[in-house]
Order: sequence, then C-alpha cells, then structure tokens
Amino acid sequence: MEEIITTVSTKGQLVIPAAIRQALGIGAGTRVAIRQEGSRVVIDPETLAAKLRKIDEMCGYTAGGPSGTDILLEDRRLERERELREEGW
Repeated sequence: MEEIITTVSTKGQLVIPAAIRQALGIGAGTRVAIRQEGSRVVIDPETLAAKLRKIDEMCGYTAGGPSGTDILLEDRRLERERELREEGW
C-alpha cells in the first residue's frame, strides 16, 4: 500500500484513511493498541484477525526449551525424593 499523509488535529486526533481501515478491518468502535518503537508509532487493531496474527507470531516462540509439563514433573519428582528421604526411605 502506498504512503498516505494525514494530519493530527489540535486535540491530538488522527484520521486513519478509509483504504487502510478497510484493509485492516477497522470500523467504528474498534479498539486499537498504540505503542512507540523508537521514532515510530505503531497502531495495532484489536480485531479477531489481529489477535490471530499475534497468536501465529508466537507459535514456536518457546520451541527447543523444556515443556512446562516436563518442568512441573521434574519439580514433583525432586519433591517426592526429598519427602522419601525425610521419611527414612
């Protein structure tokens, strides 16, 4: 999509051009998350599609590390060994 120039109002309001709103599924009442990344402002719509994109981006984020279940099972195993030692086994 080509760059579109818009102006911030005296109240700090910004109009998101119609073509961008339509492409991203932003309608009246759509919540948006706004964050600063260096000298840029990033606006993420809180639409279902955006939420699904975030989930897709996180897919595999913890790949290669131990699973939460493995960590819990190992903690429980160590705890049980300690309990048995205390009981004299």
